[in-house]
Amino acid sequence: MVMDNEEAGWFVVHTYSGQENRVQQNLQNRIESMDVQDRVLRVVVPVENEVEIRGGEKKTVEKRIFPGYILVNMFMDQDTWRIVRDTPGVTGFVSAGDPPRPVPLGKSEVSGILQQMESQEPRIRIGFTKGQSVRITEGPFQDFIGVVDEINMERGKVKALVSFFGRETPVELDFLQVEKL
Repeated sequence: MVMDNEEAGWFVVHTYSGQENRVQQNLQNRIESMDVQDRVLRVVVPVENEVEIRGGEKKTVEKRIFPGYILVNMFMDQDTWRIVRDTPGVTGFVSAGDPPRPVPLGKSEVSGILQQMESQEPRIRIGFTKGQSVRITEGPFQDFIGVVDEINMERGKVKALVSFFGRETPVELDFLQVEKL
């Protein structure tokens, strides 16, 4: 994990949704052109890798943890506030108080977000839940309809109750072998 200056605070900056990467690049360009790298230290778009299972295929995709927000590690003063605030695509800082003032995140919050981003294991996102009807797409029970009874994320398995010969029978399947109806 990259350590940051203890004196600088992490501030949450609101951006136009879907423009986080563009705002990050614009802000980094402004920081360099205005020569304030010693006061605006780091600009981060919080993302994590996630495995999606769609149509029987696994895809690793990068998902934003906080859509519409970026994190900026900086020494807050009038100049740095204005540099960040006047960056194209920035709509403002997350603020509190009267008058509103940007509020830095706590050390534990920042640590948790950065650790989540640096996790080597991607999260698995499946398109079904317990109790939902699914269609089996491959194997001996192909084209059967079942009801999800258990989901085992660690093993990548799902137990579905499949009805045949008038009885419900539990069948353990890989995530890739089922799709939601």
